[in-house]
Amino acid sequence: MIRTAIVGYGLAGRFFHAYLVSRTDGLKLTAIASRDPERRAQAKRDWSVDTCETLTDLLADDDIQLIILATPHHTHASLAIEAMEAGRHVVVDKVMCMSAAEAESMIAVSRRRGVMLSVFHNRRWDWGYLTVRQAVEDGLLGDPFLVERAVHRFRASRGWRTSRAESGGLLYDWGAHLIDQGLQLLSARPVAVHCKGHKHRWEGDIEDHVTCTLYFEDGAEYRMEISNLSHISKPHWYVLGTRGSLVKNGLDPQEDWMKKGMIESAEEAPEDRVRVAVERDGEAVEMTLDPVNGSWVDYYCNIAAVLDRGEELAVKPEEMLDLMKVLDAATESLESGRVVSLS
Repeated sequence: MIRTAIVGYGLAGRFFHAYLVSRTDGLKLTAIASRDPERRAQAKRDWSVDTCETLTDLLADDDIQLIILATPHHTHASLAIEAMEAGRHVVVDKVMCMSAAEAESMIAVSRRRGVMLSVFHNRRWDWGYLTVRQAVEDGLLGDPFLVERAVHRFRASRGWRTSRAESGGLLYDWGAHLIDQGLQLLSARPVAVHCKGHKHRWEGDIEDHVTCTLYFEDGAEYRMEISNLSHISKPHWYVLGTRGSLVKNGLDPQEDWMKKGMIESAEEAPEDRVRVAVERDGEAVEMTLDPVNGSWVDYYCNIAAVLDRGEELAVKPEEMLDLMKVLDAATESLESGRVVSLS
């Protein structure tokens, strides 16, 4: 059993990481660190584990092998480096860090110390993403040339997520997931990015609504729209290909079921299933696809397999460096209003 500890016990630490680790054979949650005494007390009630205030406190226990960081984004690089320098394997909640330069420093320490570094991109196991990917790989759509993504809500960000210095803004939250899925889905190299933000209502200095388009070497476009100002949502996926089109409404169902402690029972509403229209014999034929049911638990199953049996890492830090380069360019585009090239 790989003795595992979590730093941070807010939404991510409590409802995502602790829960998913508890469902993973080969990992044993043994300690949780939080500066908040109420959260430490909650962690002890929830999991009957040791608690302490800081990562430094956790590292005093030589038996802990894996550190999971569920802390504000701007702390990821420094905490990950501290843990890796102490010889511990590290999982960082998305987003990896605040810049490509920080990502390079983290990767360098991981290699020098010979420890694993990964980033929690659970949404590679989203049902919608896996179903869309299967449709593309099966050639149902031909060559996809336009992918539109939308995450629309009407609510303010909370706490540290309202601070650009601490969170990076909407693109470093949901945007990190969408960018990662786009880089995985489209085979060509991204060459440029253009972003625009809107600030109209909520407190804090992050945008309330952001649009971002990735341009790929083969001419494909990947357009993202993340909004905290939308009363009516757009489809979560809309894809145009040379032979067909695809649409999907609704977010992945796993989160709601996970918060009930029943992720294995997740179900997708029939109206949220992927719908495809393809050309056959000169006519458009419509169909609804059965979902490809991933499991967010599989992220941590892979981590356990990497550390126990040396299997290949599913979410590699080098992939996250590529993502951070996109986010660097996206931030520059937000500030300048220009299309920014990716070197």
